[in-house]
Amino acid sequence: MNVGKIRAAARFGVLAAGFLAAGAAHAQSLTIASSAPVTSIDPHYHTLSPNQSFDSHVYDRLVDRDPKGTPIPGLATSWKLVDDTTWEFKLRQGVKFHDGTDFTAEDVSYTIDRVPRVKNSPASYSIYTKAVKSIEVVDPQTIRIHTNGPYPLLALDLSQVFIIPHKLGSDPTTEDFNSGKNAIGTGPYRFISYKPGDRIEMERFDGYWGKKPDWQHVTYRMISNDATRTAALLAGDVGIIEFVPPTDLASLRKDDRVRLSEVVSNRSIFLWLDHSRTGPTPFVTGPNGETLDKNPLKDLRVREALSIAINRQAIVQRVMEDAAIPTGQYLPPGAATYNPAIKPPPYDPERAKKLLAEAGYPNGLRVTLNGPNDRYVNDAKILQAVGQMWQRIGVQTNVDPSPWSSFVAKAGRQEMSIFLLGWGVSSGEGTNPLRAQLATWDAAKGLGTANRGRYSNPKLDAMIEQAMQTMDDAKRDKLVQDAMKLAMDDVPVIMLHLQKNIWATRKGLVYEPRTDEDTRAMGVHPAP
Repeated sequence: MNVGKIRAAARFGVLAAGFLAAGAAHAQSLTIASSAPVTSIDPHYHTLSPNQSFDSHVYDRLVDRDPKGTPIPGLATSWKLVDDTTWEFKLRQGVKFHDGTDFTAEDVSYTIDRVPRVKNSPASYSIYTKAVKSIEVVDPQTIRIHTNGPYPLLALDLSQVFIIPHKLGSDPTTEDFNSGKNAIGTGPYRFISYKPGDRIEMERFDGYWGKKPDWQHVTYRMISNDATRTAALLAGDVGIIEFVPPTDLASLRKDDRVRLSEVVSNRSIFLWLDHSRTGPTPFVTGPNGETLDKNPLKDLRVREALSIAINRQAIVQRVMEDAAIPTGQYLPPGAATYNPAIKPPPYDPERAKKLLAEAGYPNGLRVTLNGPNDRYVNDAKILQAVGQMWQRIGVQTNVDPSPWSSFVAKAGRQEMSIFLLGWGVSSGEGTNPLRAQLATWDAAKGLGTANRGRYSNPKLDAMIEQAMQTMDDAKRDKLVQDAMKLAMDDVPVIMLHLQKNIWATRKGLVYEPRTDEDTRAMGVHPAP
């Protein structure tokens, strides 16, 4: 295995800590309430947290992650650098796919080759395979991956890629995964059925190579409405819910039928700003609605004014009810490459007014603030709170929340000027958001794949690329920290807070909270 933070532990034991559900009659079944829809059963179609959470049941990765986000062995038992551009992975023996075929190095090669060719992907996994130049199958249990230059992050990248069998043939379609025809993995559960927007049914795979899960049958329900999700738990319809609504926390803490499990997550909530237009941007005008000849959001003074006009602590306390912490960066304290020098921006409305005046907008602006109303914890309420705070500095704000399905398509097409989004740093370190969110959009390089504001900073790009090629862990970490500081000082996005991941289970179940947000049936156990 390679050195430093991306070393995988040789062994991993999950200590579950969480809660119990139904009685003996239901001891072999578990129902999970997900807070957001799974958009596809195809594990390479859409880089979306609900998809990855579900995919962890049916498919495996070469490299997995423990609840704290540390890389651990998955289908690969070990990995090491042969030279600066060659990685060797030793694969687990005796692993079977759900159809009974053997897992081999051919399946890894096939999977990595397929990832960038998935058609109509709204957010491609190709960012995690762009570094791969070629793949060498040494033997059925050994694979060597050659990279385009020194690339220390390959093991972390492959912790995002689920392995499928090469027997699926050339370019298997997403539709055939959704129908179940192609939904074949090596994971602890076999796919049974998928009803989009409603539920997924799974059965335990008794040929699984790892620890046998407690639950024979798992129903993965999608319940985006907060109140409905809590009600389903209290009624006994589900055994575990994720993203417990902050408004329910106080009462649930006192309810002896329920126990809570929580951890500060790698999920940041922030506002994207339109950097794609130098001329007028569609939803920012002068104070009387007059069209402006240039995009005010291209001015750092305006971006900073909008940022320091937000009282983050008030949002955390009053809107999130302490189910979050204020932040000025993508990672929580203690995470790899967290930069302690980057503090949450101070609340300073008077300075915000001065900055707007210096930028040429002494009478303020009129803006529309967009965002989803069913994707993140209290997303619509956060939008309202920010809008009210901006009103106080003379920025007249129309808040326009909408369902995620329609909102995210518009965001992807850069049709909005200011909008709320979230980002979960699944790798647990800073190159993930830097290259996906803040690097200049470049499809050929696989950079900026989630850069929905089309922010571009050549100096930052150079720092990101240098960090991604630096093999020394300590030097790379310093480069990443410096790059994050450079980026956050330029306010490409307005960071708000880091969510706390909070699960609730019925009494008698245990679950250890995960920083990556995954809700995994394999981590739910009857209480000892």
